[in-house]
Amino acid sequence: MKRILIPAGGAIIATGLLAAGLAGTASADPRWEYDTMAKDAPAAVDVAEYWLGHNGEAQRLAAATAYNWETKPSSTLSVGGGYVADGKPGFAAPIGEEKKTTAKVKNINLPKTIGKVFFVDDNGNPRWCSATSIQAKYRNLVATAGHCVYDEAQNGSVMDNWIFVPGYYQGKAPYGVYVGKTAYTHYDFAVYEDRDRDYAFVTVYNGIRVGGGAPKVVTKDVFDKYDGLKGVKTTEISQAEYEKCRDFNGKETSDCYAKTSETQELVGPDHADAVQVKEEVSKEAYAAAPAGNVQGAKDYEVTENVTETEYKNYTGPGYRKIDANGNFTITHYYVKKFVKKSSTTKYLKDTFIIVEGWIRDAGRLGDVVGGQGFAWNQKTGQNVFVFGYPALTHPDGNKPYTGITPKWCYGKTSGKVYTNASYKIEEHVAIKCAMTQGADGAPWLIKYSNAKRLGYVNGVTSTFVDQDGNGRWDYNTSAYFDGETAAIYAKAANVWSGSIVK
Repeated sequence: MKRILIPAGGAIIATGLLAAGLAGTASADPRWEYDTMAKDAPAAVDVAEYWLGHNGEAQRLAAATAYNWETKPSSTLSVGGGYVADGKPGFAAPIGEEKKTTAKVKNINLPKTIGKVFFVDDNGNPRWCSATSIQAKYRNLVATAGHCVYDEAQNGSVMDNWIFVPGYYQGKAPYGVYVGKTAYTHYDFAVYEDRDRDYAFVTVYNGIRVGGGAPKVVTKDVFDKYDGLKGVKTTEISQAEYEKCRDFNGKETSDCYAKTSETQELVGPDHADAVQVKEEVSKEAYAAAPAGNVQGAKDYEVTENVTETEYKNYTGPGYRKIDANGNFTITHYYVKKFVKKSSTTKYLKDTFIIVEGWIRDAGRLGDVVGGQGFAWNQKTGQNVFVFGYPALTHPDGNKPYTGITPKWCYGKTSGKVYTNASYKIEEHVAIKCAMTQGADGAPWLIKYSNAKRLGYVNGVTSTFVDQDGNGRWDYNTSAYFDGETAAIYAKAANVWSGSIVK
């Protein structure tokens, strides 16, 4: 098991229906990254409006293209030894198990849980990947690839306007649209683009369906008195527009205001405007830091006594230790950082919006389409179904897929470790599969029941490989789901999201 960073404080404690299944992950204690997407109902309404418009015609959904994170990928992956699990194997059961049936089904029944995640990339283009609904305490969780959630071109920030559409087909959302609320992934992926952690779990609000009516812009007085679904949309305006918006006495109004923020630009210690500030780092990073008066040099360390609860819940970079006297301590390490400080003023205007019958609640994701189970520390060589929406061409230009309908692959995962230095891959698992990009984030399901349309997510598609060099993708790869993956999943699977519609 590869580790880049030291563990965060405290083991993850799974609650509710996950407690029994995740009991074997106590030794797995990764640092996770979690980031807010649509922070509240008004923000979620804005996201839904971006994709659906007032009339639900969903032109942007239909116009979105498959996300191609690859640039010029290496044609092959190196093959190493077998996998060593970091703990006991485990399962979390699916949502919506049907009664057992003895009927024989010849065709592959596609699961209702699969669909597309839509988002806006760093160039402002509407894009999509594949994903699935997955079991969670509040039935509100989506599993996909980390690169379909976190934008490495924007320093690991989450993608804009992120939604999940289960059962998507030709611009239609038969089960509703589910807006992302909070994203969870491994810290090593969000910060270092470590493809061995290329997975993410996203909590989503209850689904919404588009009804009649449209959002209506009102005055603040009307907005304040209205007791239904409403929101405030903030836009940046010019200084001239701000000046016109002020009242006769030159004072700010309720909807136009200036906001000043401080920025810090990294400079050398000899810069005329340099100001030294501190930055906390891990124990290992501090030990590796240089001495002297240079950027990133050692500054100082300090140890504080904390309560047992603070010790267990701590997730920062500091080093936790129980000393010889039984005290709970955290040691913080600081390096020097030299910056040039400056101020930036933005001029903003609030628009007050009331939503009257535009959207209606479609219910929780897991209640509507069910949710696949989750499995970790599994032996390789098991039969796996991969369900995704392949769309892009093979390297030789052949285009067998459209991305309109989901496709599937079936086979046994390799017992060998696949590596690729350019992708920062050291321990991927692979399956023979000809699906192309667009299937990024596609769930890998073990123990899949064709009658129940349910199985256990044990991977998500990360890369596409032309292993024999003939110009066609012939393998798909995934991060190996171990105890650290399970711990991050458990963190996400116990977080409530709620409804957008009041």
